[in-house]
Amino acid sequence: MRMKFRREDAERRSPTRRASGGFTLLEVMFAVIAFCTASFAILALVSQSLDNARRLQRPMVDAGLVAAQLSITNKLLEGEETGDLGQLLGDSYRGYTWTEDIVEEQTNQLFHVDIVIQRSDGDRPIVSAMRVLLYRPHSPPGSLDTGMGFHN
Repeated sequence: MRMKFRREDAERRSPTRRASGGFTLLEVMFAVIAFCTASFAILALVSQSLDNARRLQRPMVDAGLVAAQLSITNKLLEGEETGDLGQLLGDSYRGYTWTEDIVEEQTNQLFHVDIVIQRSDGDRPIVSAMRVLLYRPHSPPGSLDTGMGFHN
């Protein structure tokens, strides 16, 4: 006696047919990986936004601010001076110090000024640096003009 197999019976016994009641382990792993990737991308975006907002609250610190104050003067004396940027420009710049080193460049009262701004705390990294040339004919003779030279 020969048994007749119906098509439905063959499909039910086929090893390639998957169960319709759940997900395979591979599908679950891909879903977890996609979820973790999306979560980390969102967290990185939030972290970057918070960092940018924190930067916007700090003032722009540039050595040009000190150079602008120095450009108002009519006389320059060779030497090095330091000060608190908060006292020079206001309370929003508290926590920064400035240093200017004035040296006569030529014998005709042409000076170069090296300006450096640093944080007051920690290892004092340089925030901004600049060199400017200023011609001040009313300045006393400098080291190149057989003057007294450097002062502190």
